[in-house]
Amino acid sequence: MRIASYNIRKAVGLDWRRDPQRIIRVLADLDADVVALQEADKRLGARAAVLPEDALFDHTGLRVLNVTDGPSSGWHGNALLVREGWQVGATERLSLPGIEPRGALIADLEGPGARLTLVGTHLGLRRGCRQLQLAHLLDELDARTGRAVIAGDFNEWSPRIGFDILEHAFDVISPGRSFHASRPIAPLDRFAVGRDLRVSGVGVLTEGEARRASDHLPVWMDLDI
Repeated sequence: MRIASYNIRKAVGLDWRRDPQRIIRVLADLDADVVALQEADKRLGARAAVLPEDALFDHTGLRVLNVTDGPSSGWHGNALLVREGWQVGATERLSLPGIEPRGALIADLEGPGARLTLVGTHLGLRRGCRQLQLAHLLDELDARTGRAVIAGDFNEWSPRIGFDILEHAFDVISPGRSFHASRPIAPLDRFAVGRDLRVSGVGVLTEGEARRASDHLPVWMDLDI
């Protein structure tokens, strides 16, 4: 099973063009079963979804997990994409504590030979806020942590510190440097993996249009299920 995370910056690339089709082509290259997107909605007004859902499905086989009644793809810019064949159980929308608006989506998924809980999130810019937000996610996951994955833009520049609060329940996986796409220097995009799940591979997509489609590079992780 492949899980990916991608901050798409509202589909605005390094050439400052908004190009949703380019993001869709990058997602097709990832070939993931589920994807956590960040900054998936436009910033102002009705915060409409950036990616056209019909084109997304036609090119990738992924569908947006609809969690709102409005035009957005997700919640606080977070969206979850799920490939056909995966059944979606309970879903939750969370507002996370901190000095800036942040949120997370949680979905229980079941598919070919696998069952897990996926969290998609975009953590705050300050480490203190990130600690509060991770503590909130731990409380919400409760007994599900063993088969849970937290995927997203963790906004932590340090390769070594910032995740002590997760250590009793999760392994924090950094696939590599994913920001800035033009010159990757920081591993901002990560996964936290419950102890009942086995990781068989990780990576950062650095080829093709991924180098200019957003200011982040997409990251991926394979689970052995």
